Amino acid sequence: MRVLHVNKFLHRRGGAEGYLLDLAELQRAAGDEVGYFGMAHPDNEPDLPYAGNFPPHVELDPPPPGLRSRLNAAGRMIWSPASRRGLARVIADFRPDVLHLHNIYHQLSPSVLAAARSAGVPCVLTMHDYKLACPSYQLLDRGTVCQACVGAGPLMAARRRCKGGSLTASTLLAVESWLHRELRAYDPVQVFVSPSRFLAEVMRRAGVYPDRLAVVNHFVDTGAVPVKQRPGGGVLYAGRLSTEKGVDVLVQAVAGLPAGVPVEVAGDGPARPALQALADRVAAGRIRFHGRLDKARLQALIRQAAVVAVPSRWHENQPMAVLEAFASGVPVVGTDLGGIPELITAGSDGEIVPAGDPAALGAALAALVANPERAYAMGRAGRARIERDFTPDGHLDRLRELYQLAADRLPRRRPAPAVSR
Repeated sequence: MRVLHVNKFLHRRGGAEGYLLDLAELQRAAGDEVGYFGMAHPDNEPDLPYAGNFPPHVELDPPPPGLRSRLNAAGRMIWSPASRRGLARVIADFRPDVLHLHNIYHQLSPSVLAAARSAGVPCVLTMHDYKLACPSYQLLDRGTVCQACVGAGPLMAARRRCKGGSLTASTLLAVESWLHRELRAYDPVQVFVSPSRFLAEVMRRAGVYPDRLAVVNHFVDTGAVPVKQRPGGGVLYAGRLSTEKGVDVLVQAVAGLPAGVPVEVAGDGPARPALQALADRVAAGRIRFHGRLDKARLQALIRQAAVVAVPSRWHENQPMAVLEAFASGVPVVGTDLGGIPELITAGSDGEIVPAGDPAALGAALAALVANPERAYAMGRAGRARIERDFTPDGHLDRLRELYQLAADRLPRRRPAPAVSR
């Protein structure tokens, strides 16, 4: 099978890109031919054959300087002729059996779907966030969980100024989403894949193609993940350092941990300076910030931990931090939002605590650190679940079923009428 993956970034920028690249490698090992289409970017994977067809690089957060550049960027968010033309050329050369789309919003826009429809190629789109129901992606209104647009439509984003309190930015996102809905820009997608039941339910309530939704877990290749071999260790957070991740709650929770318990933070992001300053004030000398780590070093750090903390204050979809901790045989304490409770069975492979509650988070972490044998057993239960429910082969089989379903649903072109002499 020839699979063309489409995503705005083609480097390991976050969970969506990590999943895309790991899936492509898995498909290639299974005998599929894989191609990529995205935006030109200096950090993209090297030697991409179709890079000459990618639309030019643009950064939207923060917006580009200058009025003309901002207007061009706004127009590109709504419709990108360069993306459509570029993908049309790639489709003509690569001749894919299916387009597997990921995060195409803003830098590519749904214009790429018009190229797929013109070429008659079936489309499957994996939703890594809430963009199709929430103009600002995260079901957040200035840091507070919010689902106003899910029931009332995307124009609520402008009324609430949910994008950082900015009327201009919020209105742009609201109009973009409203226009795409009115123009039915996502009609060419035959199957929408949701990694969590929570995200799928949000899309159903928002009226986002409820008859085309399919829930498919992510996967973890446990053969490539060494498992923890002995009890003990401290607390680890691994992920992006941004406000919605709730790392500040973890920093405050450290006060509830016994002295001497190591607390490690792996990852980088815009909130790092503020988090380090907070740690200096409330937990001086007790938290070590590692920055971004490669996969091998991160896996080693996970295995050294007794427990992994996922203190998110937003509705996570299906966070790889939980799956990777379980694969390493380490339990997880996570919050009660989004898809996290679907992954953690409280008392079996981890614990669930209220979001934004440092005392509850600290108590749950302290209990596991104080009982390393119990934490070790819970980690083994997490590993067993990964081996049962998140296998690479099972994931590939399910995707192949959905690729075939997308092909079956593809509208057939009517034959041209006979020409009479």
